[in-house]
Amino acid sequence: MSGERRPLAPRALTEPHPSRFAPDHPDRARILAAHAAALRDGEAGYLDPATGLFVLTAGFLARRGTCCGRGCRHCPYVDD
Repeated sequence: MSGERRPLAPRALTEPHPSRFAPDHPDRARILAAHAAALRDGEAGYLDPATGLFVLTAGFLARRGTCCGRGCRHCPYVDD
C-alpha cells in the first residue's frame, strides 16, 4: 500500500528479499555490486548493469520512511 509505514525488515540493506530479486538471477553479482557501490557512496540509486534502468537503493528507500507498494527490487520493508 502506498505510504504505508512499517518497520524495516530484519536483514542488511545489502541483501534484497528473494521475492524481489531471485537468488539465481544471472546478473545477481553485478547488480549487487552496483547496489553496494551506490549504498557506499550515498547515492539514491544505480543503473542496472543488465538493462540500464535506474534502480533505487535500499538506503534511499529506508530514508524515505514508507513503503510505496510498487515492488521495488531493494525494498527494505518487505519481509513476507
